[in-house]
Amino acid sequence: MGGEAGNLETFLKWASQLGISDSTNPLQSTTALCLGNSLFVSHFPDAGGRGLAAARELRKGELILRVPKSALMTRESLLTDQKLAISVNGYSHLSSTQILAVCLLAEIDKGKASMWYPYLVQLPRSYNILASFTWFETQALQVEDAVWAAEKARSKAELDWKESVPVMKELELRPQLLTFKSWLWASATISSRTLHIPWDDAGCLCPVGDFFNYAAPEEAMPCSEDLVSWKEVSSLKFSYLWKFDAKQFNAYLQRLTDGGYEEDISAYCFYARKSYKIGEQVLLSYGTYTNLELLEHYGFILDMNPNDKAFIELDAEICSSSSWSKDTLYIQQDGKPSFTLLSALRLWATPPNQRKSVAHYAYSGSQLSAENEMSAMRWMAKNCQILLNKFPTKVEDDDLLLHIIDKMQNFPLPKEVEYEQMMLAFGGEVGAFFEANGLQKGGSGGDITFSRKMIRSIERWKLVVQWRLRYKKILVDCISYCTEVVDFLSSENLLPNRSNNT
Repeated sequence: MGGEAGNLETFLKWASQLGISDSTNPLQSTTALCLGNSLFVSHFPDAGGRGLAAARELRKGELILRVPKSALMTRESLLTDQKLAISVNGYSHLSSTQILAVCLLAEIDKGKASMWYPYLVQLPRSYNILASFTWFETQALQVEDAVWAAEKARSKAELDWKESVPVMKELELRPQLLTFKSWLWASATISSRTLHIPWDDAGCLCPVGDFFNYAAPEEAMPCSEDLVSWKEVSSLKFSYLWKFDAKQFNAYLQRLTDGGYEEDISAYCFYARKSYKIGEQVLLSYGTYTNLELLEHYGFILDMNPNDKAFIELDAEICSSSSWSKDTLYIQQDGKPSFTLLSALRLWATPPNQRKSVAHYAYSGSQLSAENEMSAMRWMAKNCQILLNKFPTKVEDDDLLLHIIDKMQNFPLPKEVEYEQMMLAFGGEVGAFFEANGLQKGGSGGDITFSRKMIRSIERWKLVVQWRLRYKKILVDCISYCTEVVDFLSSENLLPNRSNNT
């Protein structure tokens, strides 16, 4: 289905002919290619692979790429093919995303006859989104919510495929394009590469624009712990740590993306999210995503993701003690409870007959008393530890396993004796991985043959272990944070009144 080995220069010339340009004035462009004035394609092995780099110094907010509507691959543009349109219109039950996937595979079927061929051969051959995970990779996530998300993504992809097969057969697509594997590729392309457009919720594929790699928004959501240190609290009973500012929140939301479709010029426009030096990778923010969401929709995670979070099981009484939505009750990437989780725990740690009288303090971000705060923190630390104890591997185990996986990637043909050593060090999971991928031992030297399928599975396995390790580290950091708060409050001996606490 093509791949990144396609002729890049041919693609950039093709894109230029469609009007795609990185010049502020396309008529004065200094190159026959669509790039070279503001951007150029480069490789960033440790930061997303192929991406776009600054060809000159770029200023924050500056227009750096323009892609006209006629160059966007949408349902609208693809359904100009009459045969395709007639067939698709007979299946009104298909979603807009399913239709776009069918159209994409139909263009692949045309081969070089497709006007989009120079773009299609630039697309990746495979993706690592959750729907592509095998049973082994899904179970290796370990966290129940993550396992459920992967199973749900896989089931939805299978259902979408089965519903779409009849129209693809009617179009007489090649047999290999009717397979679930091909459908996964098409749906993953749409999930990971489409951009929002106002007239179609399926989005659009944007040639050149989808070369930008992702950067999380730099602005972190305001929270009490970021604004006031525990050691700066002078009045523990009624100190206001944080007040919600609606204007600040709305301004934050408006900075989640660095581009969009502009009706007045009928083009998708991209802007520099910050100032860049020559050669520096130019990144694009798609919005705020946790690492699990990035893995689900885009097939990667971030080492440092300010929007990551961890959920722990909460007692029904904790959830019902406040009016906060359950999905806001989480632990932040830095290990601190979210503002709403801390508020809910403070109310829960208050006797039910006293909650109404102190609720306005809790909702505004205030501590209710030192003992109340310690009760909340001890509960958090205890339950984070309980969750950590349930996982089949510890943080140290996952660190070691990542080293083993790195070795497997760097030396993809281990000797049988090395395989046995890996089995001894990490027997259960390493053995399950090899078994799930049909490990073959062959040759007089006892080499282990790694197929392409297995190499891709190693990539996904590594992502899985990296994800669960970061998740566990959030829990570990939360335990440390809660312990620090309890130790500080205990050392201050600020326990004047126990009557208001559980």
